[in-house]
Amino acid sequence: MAENGRQAPKLASFHAPLSSETARFLVDSVDAFLFDCDGVIWKGDKLIDGVPEALQTLRSLGKKLVFVTNNSRRSRGKYAKKFLSLGLDVSEDEIFSSSFAAAMFLKLNNFPQDKKVYVIGEEGIVEEMELAGFTCLGGPEDRDKSVQLKSNSMVEHDKSVGAVVVGLDLHVNYYKFHYATLCIRENPGCLFIATNRDALGHITDTQECPGAGCMVAAVCATTEKEPVVVGKPSPFMMDFLVKRFQINTSRMCMVGDRLDTDILFGQNTGCKTLLVLSGVTSLSTLEDPSNNIHPDYYTSNLFSIVELLNK
Repeated sequence: MAENGRQAPKLASFHAPLSSETARFLVDSVDAFLFDCDGVIWKGDKLIDGVPEALQTLRSLGKKLVFVTNNSRRSRGKYAKKFLSLGLDVSEDEIFSSSFAAAMFLKLNNFPQDKKVYVIGEEGIVEEMELAGFTCLGGPEDRDKSVQLKSNSMVEHDKSVGAVVVGLDLHVNYYKFHYATLCIRENPGCLFIATNRDALGHITDTQECPGAGCMVAAVCATTEKEPVVVGKPSPFMMDFLVKRFQINTSRMCMVGDRLDTDILFGQNTGCKTLLVLSGVTSLSTLEDPSNNIHPDYYTSNLFSIVELLNK
């Protein structure tokens, strides 16, 4: 199959290491690169080596760059400030976070303005909800609250809560789980939304830390319900990207460090996929016989694209 007059290189039966030939083909065959952030652009607050050069090279080739992150702790505005603090010129319009996706899910589904949103999560979710015009409870405000478990005691919950949104929360506690459970189980029609179900993430540059998936799992257990997931690998965010940029998914490449979110997201939506080994996934994990998610290509890190194009 040829694209832009260039014949597609032969692929291995599953995934192929990126080479100078396949790097050139990949760049020529897409109009937009979608990047995960944690493990691809940075680890914690530390920029991964070679990222500025890689992004600049792709921009100079006329490629659209979009940053799609499952980390809901920040709003798009706060992410734009983080990029700037790391020396990267990235606009808010180029950033799509799972916190933003949760707010847009409610907006597109005509969530009533008189209903409230209870948040297990941090400022990013609350900020995006408020920007979308919704009233939030919980989140950072409930970080120090506790439940008094004694005879005849009970937690009063707001009956006007129509949605519970669960994301990564470094200050999660029993009170938040109890309140969210009451809303979902007792408020008629209350929605249960998860920003993502990542098991692990890079909150720092030194260790992998528990992700939002453990908080979501707890609420699944207490409510006996499954959430609507708006982050990767759900295709929900892709609808916004396609409408915003008017680019067919076959002309996009998803670049990520996780098989079960980034690569699966790309595959679910018809994108080309590139796994970088600078984050969660190792080569041994990729090649393990039990793994059934295979990217089109894999490489060590983002900068290797530049090195291969220059060969």
